[in-house]
Amino acid sequence: MVHLDAVVVGAGFSGLYMMHRLRQRGLSVQGFEAGTDVGGTWYWNRYPGARCDSESLSLSLSLSLSLSLSLSYSYSFLPELDQDWHWPERYSEQPEILKYIEHVATTLELRKHFRFDTRVKSESFDAASNLWTIGTEPGDQVTARFLIMATGCLSKPNWPAIDGIESFGGDQFHTGQWPHSDVDFSGKRVAVIGTGSTGIQSIPKIAQQADQLFVFQRTANHCVPAHNGPMDPQAESAYKARYAETREKARHTISGDVVPEGYLTIMDLDDDALERELDRSWGQGGFYTQYPYTDLMTSYEANERVAEYSRNHIRGRVKDRRVAELLCAKDHPFAAKRLWADSFYFETFNEDHVHLVDLQTTPIRAIDKRGVATSERHYEVDAIVFATGFDAMTGGLSAVDIRGRDGESLRDAWRGGPMNYLGLGVAGFPNLFTVTGPGSPSVLTNMVSPIEQHVE
Repeated sequence: MVHLDAVVVGAGFSGLYMMHRLRQRGLSVQGFEAGTDVGGTWYWNRYPGARCDSESLSLSLSLSLSLSLSLSYSYSFLPELDQDWHWPERYSEQPEILKYIEHVATTLELRKHFRFDTRVKSESFDAASNLWTIGTEPGDQVTARFLIMATGCLSKPNWPAIDGIESFGGDQFHTGQWPHSDVDFSGKRVAVIGTGSTGIQSIPKIAQQADQLFVFQRTANHCVPAHNGPMDPQAESAYKARYAETREKARHTISGDVVPEGYLTIMDLDDDALERELDRSWGQGGFYTQYPYTDLMTSYEANERVAEYSRNHIRGRVKDRRVAELLCAKDHPFAAKRLWADSFYFETFNEDHVHLVDLQTTPIRAIDKRGVATSERHYEVDAIVFATGFDAMTGGLSAVDIRGRDGESLRDAWRGGPMNYLGLGVAGFPNLFTVTGPGSPSVLTNMVSPIEQHVE
């Protein structure tokens, strides 16, 4: 049996950086990755419209109208690549991000340290030897002192428990397991189940092709405009001149990005002043709508003022008043769930061939060979897209049989909810480390920032 200093599971942003740092220290390391190549989230999520909601590069206006440059969604430890790499848009598409990750893996020669097409099946700790034994699905085993789970927050797709889901006779897709070849919905009747982040991104794209599109919504979400567009060459040049400075600033922010934070108290503003402020922040989009306010997440009244502005913004974009109200989030505070930056999502429902189905009033009863049946009617479709997200944070960890000291399984240890120290480690599981695990800021931030901080 091969003995190693460390094993890294996963070859996304976190796994690659972890492998790089361990190799720099001269340690013997083996990486395992279920996919055929590097990329992690950006390898698996290839659905139409998939892109990052942290800016590749952005400019914001500070209170003094001076330029404040934000951190890019990329590694901070490669200053030469910072200068050479060109991101074509404000919010990068999946192919561009994957191309970047592949370039880093090639440049740093990291692929040779990973075994691809290999899922880890079991991991057990032996207290006598202080070693982990890692078993793969092919049946191989290695031992290592350190075990780093770089499996990410969004690695195990969530398939909903709907009766008859396997009986559908048309095409079925999950946004988290999208085919690597193009999918053409032209002339088809398509059902999209789910209106979280992946649904919000994919629905406008699918609507451009589908003959009829039925969107099944359980929960409306607060969204902010992305205002995506081509990269401005002057902004890019100015940003690159201050890369090191902005990256250092980003490490000391709530968001993991350089955006205005905590400079305004909502309840200090009258209605007119607040509307002007929110007009300004909505005009910038993205993180700029969430972090400037000191009392957004501490005062229900303050939050509701912003939430109502958000809802009015939606009402102004959707022509049908009934549909607009269904798209307005009213069951949770603004930013209590992860905000999403949308591009023409709400306007999509102005199209005659796009239909919103409210699952709160007409829940799905079953899926059959021909389509989706709710409590009200049957929707005959040619394809179903499940935009139902992930078993997030813990899914990639619970998918493996992990047993720590005294043979306790991680699933049992987390039966009442995940208990994790700062998202890094679990009591009773010595030398097992998680990158952006439960309890960390993770997906509420520009993800690359906490990934690097955790790895380091």
